This record gives sequence, C-alpha cells and structure tokens, in this order.
Amino acid sequence: MLRACAIRYGTSWDKCLPYAEFSYNNGYQADLRRNRRLKPCTARGANAVVPESDRVYLDDIIRDAEQQLRIVRENLRVARSGREKRDLSFKVDDHVYLKVSPMRGIRRFNMKGKLAPRYIGPFKILEKKGEVAYRLELPPSLSGVHDVFHVSQLKKCLRVPEEQTSLEGLEVQEDLTYTEHPVKILDTSERNTKNKKIKMCRVQWSHHTEAEATWEREDELKAAYPALFAN
Repeated sequence: MLRACAIRYGTSWDKCLPYAEFSYNNGYQADLRRNRRLKPCTARGANAVVPESDRVYLDDIIRDAEQQLRIVRENLRVARSGREKRDLSFKVDDHVYLKVSPMRGIRRFNMKGKLAPRYIGPFKILEKKGEVAYRLELPPSLSGVHDVFHVSQLKKCLRVPEEQTSLEGLEVQEDLTYTEHPVKILDTSERNTKNKKIKMCRVQWSHHTEAEATWEREDELKAAYPALFAN
C-alpha cells in the first residue's frame, strides 16, 4: 500500500499517509473477514489546514480529502487484486521467466513512466523449496546470483523457446538488479515550474528500444553521465 502511494504521489507521498491510514482502518480486512470498527484518522496533521491566503473554502477542503481517499482506496484495490493474481504454483521441470529490475546508478527506475522490470530466461525449475520458493537451473553467466527465488519473481513460460533471452551485456546482481546506461539523447524540452525552467532530455537506455525512452533531468544526466554530452 505504501509503495502504491509513494509511486502515485511522488515526492509528496507523505501527505497522503493520513488518508491511507483512514482508508486502511475502515476498509475490509481479509484476516478479520469484516471491516475494522470505524476509526478516525489519528495521524498528525490530518485535519490541520494552513491556508496560503486568508480565504479558505471548506467545500474545497472536503472535496480534496474525498479525492485523496478515492485514490488511496483504488491503490489498495489494485494491490489486493495483484496479491490474488500472484497466487501461483509451479512444478519441477516447469520453465519460468525471472524478473530483474533496471537500475540507474544506485537508483531504481521505480517512478511512474520509468523503465519497467524485465524478464529473462526461461529457466527450468529443479526443486520446490517450501510453499513459495523454487530453485532454478541458471546459466554460468548468472553464477553470482543465488538460485532460489520467491514465486513473486517468477512468471510461467507457456511455450519453451529454442533459445533463452540473450543475457549479453546484462550483468545481473545478487539482488536481481542490473545497471542501465544511457545510449543517446533523442529529444529535449523544458518544463516550467513555479520558480524556474528545468531542461529535460528524452533518453534511450542500453537494454531498451527508442519506444521505451524516458524523460530525465539534464542536470542529473550531466552529473551522472558527462560522456553523454561530450559531443
């Protein structure tokens, strides 16, 4: 739930915590098989209003709060449906794809519109470990990766291809991440904020096509990848 809120609200995610608390406390709980008792939100600042001007309209405040609650409840619904869909089970000798996540330096591409995780493989299941983990037959290029994975990292392969997904140049780390590098700048633009203009660059990344390019801040790109601007 918190991850969904953080992704939806970006840097202002902490402002939605009171709404998330209220929605969670008053939503249906699968473990209890009922709603929790109606409980007021107790997070500090939940009902504090600091107006930017002398004119504060109560209807606007209520309308904004209702909108935030709708968003949080939708995030909860999506998260719950996602957990239900992940109720997967595999058998020994099945083939599955393994999810790996792109990294930009030490930062994940975890914001809306950024590069999504990708799947590599397929790999053969050698053994089931407990109820939700599996040991996979990994190639030598993934020798540094532990070979037991939680079911949430796997996706069933319906038809085993003749060849696996190419791992050339893809250095998968122990935490199932790999590093992306910018290949070229496809376009530029400016975004106007309240106080300044921010230069943006549309960047193609090393393991993705032009169609999957993302918009990044020019100043951050220059600091992290100065060679990209050498020409």
